Amino acid sequence: MRIGWCCKWVPPEGDERPAAAMNLRDTTVAAVSRLAPAQATEKLLGLVQGNLAALAAQVEEAAAAPPLERCLRIISSVLPVYTHPVARPRYDEPALREAIETGLAAIGARAREAGIRLSMHPGQFCVLSTGNPQALDNSVVELDYHTEIMAYLGLAGGWHPMGAHINIHGGARGPGIEGFRRGFARLSESTRSLLTVENEETSYGLDDLLPLAELLPIVLDLHHHWCFTRGEHIRPDDPRIATVRDSWRGTRPLGHLSAPREDLLPGGLDPDRLPDFQALLAAGLPAREMRKHSDRLWNRAINEWALGHLAWTDLEVEAKAKNLASHDLAEAARACQGSGEAEGWRGAFRAGQDGGAAGAGCSGRVAAS
Repeated sequence: MRIGWCCKWVPPEGDERPAAAMNLRDTTVAAVSRLAPAQATEKLLGLVQGNLAALAAQVEEAAAAPPLERCLRIISSVLPVYTHPVARPRYDEPALREAIETGLAAIGARAREAGIRLSMHPGQFCVLSTGNPQALDNSVVELDYHTEIMAYLGLAGGWHPMGAHINIHGGARGPGIEGFRRGFARLSESTRSLLTVENEETSYGLDDLLPLAELLPIVLDLHHHWCFTRGEHIRPDDPRIATVRDSWRGTRPLGHLSAPREDLLPGGLDPDRLPDFQALLAAGLPAREMRKHSDRLWNRAINEWALGHLAWTDLEVEAKAKNLASHDLAEAARACQGSGEAEGWRGAFRAGQDGGAAGAGCSGRVAAS
């Protein structure tokens, strides 16, 4: 069971380590295109060396955490502008290639040694269901790049080694699931063996993606599901969960968790009640406001609801405060272990569900708004 953070490290209060040393940097195509080839190579080499050092530091941060918190999503810009023609030839230079291969191999070995689950998540432009042939071509190239990173880390060449995966959204609604299948068929076997797909807030909900369960694993985003359904806090014993779990074919699933902002209403939301989507709409809030992520996992009711899902899936926390927010959930999990780890988390759902309640948490305080 693991709880993970995504891409960027935020210093905890009192931690004097500079954030710049722990976080990866990027550049732009325009910046690289202004340079002569030798200068461009030098610039990219400096960025890559810094990024590898920062990624190694993030992996060490995860390795130093308790086993429950050894899960990390790697930012996509490990190799800045790698797939663009203006930069791609530079990456074939021996100095850059050696730095990449040796650096990522060492990072991957350390992650495997420490039992850290790693993932990547290309940007939302990277889609397989699209009516734009150029967009699909670009997406295939982008997914090949992410697979290459995973291969250098020693996490490719099989079905989701150590739970590693590259996660994308469904894409455009128009081409539908069959459009996704056609795009999926364009991918290499290595990429297909690493790819996952998550439900979204507006285009593809969980029910839309279930027909893909025989093709690739489904990442259940709990907050997206709440937004898409306009209010359902899905239970861990929901029949659809079995399909999601089975789609991973023996690998432990991974899901996403986030919370809406606590300041949606004047005076804030009740941290001991699950947010009520319909009540927020009735209060005049547009749906787009509910989709925004909070800084921290401030809502104790959401945390305890999520712990019920931790019994069957690892969770990456998507929040602006990154590792601080994932630690919020880990602390809630540790506080909920009184009756045994898995049973304590499952116990977060043992109260009645009548009237749309999402269940009582291990402290007994969870209530539906």
